[in-house]
Amino acid sequence: MAERKKYTKRYCRYTEMKIDYIDYKDANLLRHTLSERFKIMPRRLTGNSKKWQERVERAIKRARHMALIPYISDRNSVVEDRR
Repeated sequence: MAERKKYTKRYCRYTEMKIDYIDYKDANLLRHTLSERFKIMPRRLTGNSKKWQERVERAIKRARHMALIPYISDRNSVVEDRR
């Protein structure tokens, strides 16, 4: 039988930093949960709890609406590893 991979437990970054409020104007804090193409990464990859993932999503959507974070990135600027 194939041996199972051992994954490390991911912890919520925002719970560890003891943040009370996620500010949508702080783009550096929000970049942790964005992929290289500026998509919102799921909880299973970031390790956020449900409460903080919902708050982060709301803050990212507000930042996008205010044009602080782009909705998508330019395809030419992203280097694809598949080639």
